[in-house]
Amino acid sequence: MQEKTNYITPQGFAALRSEYDRLLGDERPKIVEIVSWAAGNGDRSENGDYLYGRKRMREIDGQLRRLAKKMKDAKIVDPTQQPDKDRVFFGATVTIADEDDNHRTVTLVGNDETDTNAGRIGWGAPLSRALRGARIGDLRTVRLPAGEKEYEVMAIRYPE
Repeated sequence: MQEKTNYITPQGFAALRSEYDRLLGDERPKIVEIVSWAAGNGDRSENGDYLYGRKRMREIDGQLRRLAKKMKDAKIVDPTQQPDKDRVFFGATVTIADEDDNHRTVTLVGNDETDTNAGRIGWGAPLSRALRGARIGDLRTVRLPAGEKEYEVMAIRYPE
């Protein structure tokens, strides 16, 4: 089965790397120290510090594996280098209007960078897929769980 490309901005990749480094260099060593100390206290079957530490270490190791896979599969795309700034592609900030003339501004980012409260939608989201390749003035229909909704592209910006 072919893997989908995991597009990500340079800032998004730096955030993944920062989280990986924090877990590996800061949090995991602290947990290892607690587990080592707790193991030296005798009976491990009823030792809360030991049991919690081992559980937390497994969680951290799982997070590290997931982050390492995301970074390995990531394709860094710098939106400032987009040659065709008249169309919507990865990294574009797009202002759209619905049928009721309600305006909304969204930025198309990697799926690992999604933050809907900040207007950052993942590359694989239905709205993002519908907007790909659009120009100012284009109408795009988005299929949502609540039904179809049509948007007009009002503005397209890329970071400098």
